[in-house]
Amino acid sequence: MNTPTKVPYYHHTLPEHVAGLYFHPPYITLAHLFHAPQQWDIARRMLNNYQFQYVVEGAAEYRIEDQTYTTRRGDLIYHSPLQAHEVHTIPGEKYICISILFDFGETNYPVERMLGEERFLGNFAGHDIEKKLTQLITHYHQPGLTHHTQCQGLLMQILADLSGIKQEQETKTEGQQKIKTKMVLIRNYIANHYSGNIQHHELEAMSGLSRNYIIIKFRHVFGMTPFEYLTRVRIERAKELAIQTNMSIGEIANAVGYADVHTFGRMFKNKMGTSFSQFCSSMVT
Repeated sequence: MNTPTKVPYYHHTLPEHVAGLYFHPPYITLAHLFHAPQQWDIARRMLNNYQFQYVVEGAAEYRIEDQTYTTRRGDLIYHSPLQAHEVHTIPGEKYICISILFDFGETNYPVERMLGEERFLGNFAGHDIEKKLTQLITHYHQPGLTHHTQCQGLLMQILADLSGIKQEQETKTEGQQKIKTKMVLIRNYIANHYSGNIQHHELEAMSGLSRNYIIIKFRHVFGMTPFEYLTRVRIERAKELAIQTNMSIGEIANAVGYADVHTFGRMFKNKMGTSFSQFCSSMVT
């Protein structure tokens, strides 16, 4: 195995508008929205910082020590200082993420006790945590003490929210944890088979749960039903194909699981408020 590259603390070389503004921890040394180029990777390395990595769009494979996580839209993971990690994009998938690096300097703040040893923290698509992560990076890129104090406050709120969720999860029964795991399997199945004619009986067979129970629990975990999630995946994939290829609307409709282009068109306009052809036209510069 390759020896990880050790990267030093970032707060020793802060951007000019940040330097001198963090008079006490937490020190936020990077907070940005990153659009990964095609075939982008991070080789195995170690940082002296904590890192949050939140998937805004697409997917990537994140390896921390000997554990690999395939992260998708809404997934949040973290690693601690001096943990070896690497990132690999997935062929055919874009990857947009929020990345936040922070540390507490010489203060022995109990981050791992708050968040736990599990590096996958959960899916927060549409959750208040997603909103706070977005607000944090917005404030980070604004000059002035007020904005950076707000950054620190938001980071501490996020840590507190995640700690509360962890405590709540620890009180759940083993059976409830297994149900959540099955919901993640269903979500991944839908994301990987969106172009097919997915039926409820397939989800029942793979999970061993009834249709109505799946709908209730999936909505509880992800904030939408399985087939609402399927529609969302299809819309995002259709938009990607419109931007990245020269496929016709009919070809795109078929590629995302619609044999009838008119049904696809009605669905897109109903969900997006504009027709797919108008969306495609807006991409022309």
